[in-house]
Amino acid sequence: MILVMKQNASARQVAEVIARIESDGYTAHLSEGGDHTIIGIVGHSPTPLKAETYVPMEGVEKVVPVSVPYKLASRSFHPKNTEVPLNGSHLGGEKVLVIAGPCSVESREQIIETACAVKEAGATALRGGAFKPRTSPYSFQGHGEKGLQWLAEARERSGLPIVTEVMDPALVPMVCQYADVLQIGARNMQNFTLLNAAGESQHTVLIKRGMSSTIEDLLMAAEYVLSHGNNRVILCERGIRTFETFTRNTFDLNAIPVLKHLTHLPVIADPSHAIGKSEYVEAIAKAAVASGADGLIVEVHLNPAQAMSDGRQSLTPQAFQQMMTQIRRVAQAVDRTA
Repeated sequence: MILVMKQNASARQVAEVIARIESDGYTAHLSEGGDHTIIGIVGHSPTPLKAETYVPMEGVEKVVPVSVPYKLASRSFHPKNTEVPLNGSHLGGEKVLVIAGPCSVESREQIIETACAVKEAGATALRGGAFKPRTSPYSFQGHGEKGLQWLAEARERSGLPIVTEVMDPALVPMVCQYADVLQIGARNMQNFTLLNAAGESQHTVLIKRGMSSTIEDLLMAAEYVLSHGNNRVILCERGIRTFETFTRNTFDLNAIPVLKHLTHLPVIADPSHAIGKSEYVEAIAKAAVASGADGLIVEVHLNPAQAMSDGRQSLTPQAFQQMMTQIRRVAQAVDRTA
């Protein structure tokens, strides 16, 4: 349920409504827009949730039932786009932001050189995995905290904030010491303990859609983070698993405009994991921007043939620079910048 306050509602009236919500055993989430203050009511309580409880209260204009389960992620609760700050820009704003870097942090020299290369090409942030979830237990699993330290040094050298994956709730505090954005990978999108820990951290959280998950599943994953009062959430479409085997996954282009309609949260695309083959990454990236994506996250490696993970889908720095040129043209065509 959502309470829309009157345009001239006072701070005292808003506080009294929130106090009543909490006394009834529910949690109130405040969203202050340009014209109205909106209060979302979430949670469970023995006290029945009834519209007539709040309608007579001073300052309340109307009560709006919310039929979708992702109340806090819904545009009904927060009609205006949420803009998440990143390196002096805002994801969800006019500019299309690009996060780039290798799948795995392989060495100190590799991540520093890559950071400088992607920054020169126009990247806003650096991605790189210090902990890697791999299908095979015998594959490279990442350098752990040492990899995080190399990422931090790359940030010092390049000025690019760090986006890196966290796989375990117990690792959240440590990763937060180094990273600017916590990435929840596709395999962990429904690891609810991890989502809760990421939400509690109050760090920016990037959630990748699970390879067999629906759009609603993704929004419900975001709801876990939002329920902790952490509004800095980024959604990522990275392709889903279908019967097609020529590509790694099938990029769900539909998801971009649908998510932009359903939620106020910024939506980005991962063309590298979506297609799995570097020669098609640029085309998928352009399609994502044309369909309304607020940003991209792309894998870039200095020597993809020698990469310890996901080399087949990684762009060289030269190919990434070429992609950025094309992205700027597409962004301009849809009244945005990049």
